[in-house]
Amino acid sequence: MAASAAILSVVFAAPSHAQISDDAVKIGVLTDQAGLYADAAGPGAVEAVRMAIADFGGKVLGKPIAMVDADHQNKADIGAGIARRWYEQENVDVIVDFANSAVAFAVLELTKQKNKAMLVSSAGSSDLTGKGCSLNSVQWTYNTYALANSTVRALAKSGAKSWYFVTVDYAFGHALRNDAARTVEKVGGSIAGEVRHPLNSMDFSSYLLQAQSSKADVIAFANTGGDLANSIRQAQEFGMAHTQKLAAFLMQTSDIHAIGLQAAQGLQLATAFYWDLDDKTRDFAARFMARTKKRPTMVQAGLYSAVMNYLKAVEKSGTDDGPKVIAQMKDMPIDDFFARNAFLREDGQLIHDMYLVQVKSPAESKGAWDYEKLVQVIPGKEAFATPEESACPLLKK
Repeated sequence: MAASAAILSVVFAAPSHAQISDDAVKIGVLTDQAGLYADAAGPGAVEAVRMAIADFGGKVLGKPIAMVDADHQNKADIGAGIARRWYEQENVDVIVDFANSAVAFAVLELTKQKNKAMLVSSAGSSDLTGKGCSLNSVQWTYNTYALANSTVRALAKSGAKSWYFVTVDYAFGHALRNDAARTVEKVGGSIAGEVRHPLNSMDFSSYLLQAQSSKADVIAFANTGGDLANSIRQAQEFGMAHTQKLAAFLMQTSDIHAIGLQAAQGLQLATAFYWDLDDKTRDFAARFMARTKKRPTMVQAGLYSAVMNYLKAVEKSGTDDGPKVIAQMKDMPIDDFFARNAFLREDGQLIHDMYLVQVKSPAESKGAWDYEKLVQVIPGKEAFATPEESACPLLKK
């Protein structure tokens, strides 16, 4: 009887020791709601967070879990302004998603100043966990190194030697291009040239003509979202796929849906999530589709996983203090439908399996959203940069 009383005392005492600020855990979803990344992240990312909160039970340590969301319009100053208001006036504990690396970097500085937390799912610059790493942030779903490294190595094995880059001219594009170029050089290839285009471009004809005239083996698109869809469609219209290989470093299910299988078929690409991989991924995809009428992209699936693991860490650590929760996440086992063979490294990078997939032909597809077939599972330790390659000071202890 005395032992049972002691156990009950511990169980009921735990919540009173919890350090939850403002009696709620508040999550801010900051993403591109209506721009060129809205299909890949956007409203679907907001819905993924809602799903995670509901699946967790709506409360943590007896306190409610609240959510706010906003559109940063792909502008770093607007994103930073929203984040400042959330942190200073609306008691937001963690900001998630981002969709745009420039916005993510702007919010990262503010997050460190306010000693809060941020979970990056859809901003890809590898510098976020490289020279920009911090104790306040994680990069959960992918980074430009993992995408570029996996795709370049696969194409190099098929004989590709020379590369020409079509790069979106801001932080994400630069990081993707630079990471890919380093891998090209590692495998003995060469850079034939590069052209840069503004974010949210419609007409790629002049850029593609320069790429075509380079005679490079591979035309590599260091862009994504609407920019990638437009560039791939126009490259196909120019007949470039008949004479050169087209490489997409960041193409998600939503991009293939927008481009269409006729134009995208045959492309090989790396991804962090393959919705038709097994029963676990199909179950999440079915629940997500019931809410959104779309299959989840890798960043939407990754965001759900990041938020669920964040809430588990809040529960386990007994606090919503940003750095303490992040530290707890690094000390926890991470294994779910999204994160396979995973662990959260000191630099804040989630190391997990990646997948090399090929876009199906229209004849191979069984219907809408059946767009990819698995080529290869890439172990996380092969896909992501090693600690020795990283510029993160947290890995240099």
